[in-house]
Amino acid sequence: MNILAPDSQVEATGQSGKVPSRKFLERRYEIIRSAVIEINRRGVRGMTIGHVAARLGLVPTAVIYYFKNKEELAAAAFAKTAEQYSELAALAADGKSARERISSYIQRYFELRKQIELGQKSEISVFNDLRALKNDSLNNSYVQMFKDVRRLFPIIEGVTRADRNGRVVYLLGVVTFSRAWLFNWRVDDYQRIAGRMSQVVLDGVAARRGALPPAMPIDLLGESHIGTETPEHFLRAATQLINDEGYHGASVDRISAHLKVTKGAFYHYNTTKDELVLACFQRTFDLLWRAIDAAEAAGGSGLQVLVSLLTAVVTLQQGDAPLLRTTALSTVPIEIHGHLLEKLRRITIRLASILCDGIADGSIRPIDTTIAAQVITAAINTASELKYWQPVDHVEERVSRYVESVLLGVL
Repeated sequence: MNILAPDSQVEATGQSGKVPSRKFLERRYEIIRSAVIEINRRGVRGMTIGHVAARLGLVPTAVIYYFKNKEELAAAAFAKTAEQYSELAALAADGKSARERISSYIQRYFELRKQIELGQKSEISVFNDLRALKNDSLNNSYVQMFKDVRRLFPIIEGVTRADRNGRVVYLLGVVTFSRAWLFNWRVDDYQRIAGRMSQVVLDGVAARRGALPPAMPIDLLGESHIGTETPEHFLRAATQLINDEGYHGASVDRISAHLKVTKGAFYHYNTTKDELVLACFQRTFDLLWRAIDAAEAAGGSGLQVLVSLLTAVVTLQQGDAPLLRTTALSTVPIEIHGHLLEKLRRITIRLASILCDGIADGSIRPIDTTIAAQVITAAINTASELKYWQPVDHVEERVSRYVESVLLGVL
């Protein structure tokens, strides 16, 4: 797939049958790079042709000459990133073993991030609201990327394609989530992070191989039925829309239409949309703390606590009341971004503390708890993607396999 000269290029130039000039391709690539930055900052729904043009000192019509609309431009930006992930997988595929291939993939990703931070490579897009575009060509690019990464994993007897898909979801989630916390580290430490993350992804955190202890039951939602036009009902609807469409895609009109209520009903419970988004994040944080507190109250080793905690939260992510994905943080108003990021950081610190408890009691092997806690946070965050890559039934088995991958390693 050539991002700089896709099939739509003939239509963009209006010169059917002619090979585009180098100058044309270079300008088109500059526009895509600008779009990536704007998408990461504002999301697909918030990005406009005007934003992209202004970043390059152009007028909007100059961008429209290359892309008919912002949806076409956004699709090209996402496809460019999908191609870069596929290229990383192709380079890592030279490894003789699955361990070498997966470790190489992680290392190459962090080397790319280092080059981006140093200004040597252009930024890559966050796949936060890709599905909002409903673009078949882009979906095909993303699926191809997923398959390219899946080839890094071994074909093992007794391990189904669905299981391998779950491990790919986990791996991709872990590396892409790192954008949320890498700012805490020096660029010179990126390879150190890659090495320690590889250890956790490949071998898990459990001190011993074999079956995990059974999860203790945790009821996170409490009530089995939530009536319509209740605060919780609005929070769930808004969370699902933000996860799928991004911050700007979850408009008051769309939320109200999704719930089949009037805008008046919306404003009965929510003063503004930003207030609702903040409430969605707070609901997510409250549920995570509830899971942590309940798992610790149930007792057991550090590993037992993690099994109970992860099982409860990953199960929640498979239903109709998921957590708000942290990718939404990239597009919320800057005034509240830092406040929300700090709340997420506190949860990750607590997860690191649970890992320390496990190391002390012997159930967790000696690992870098700072990195491992971020890996577990990422695993929770990306678990909502499982339903897109695995059968809709057998939820308990799906959750169990995923938790095993996190705590025992993907191999």
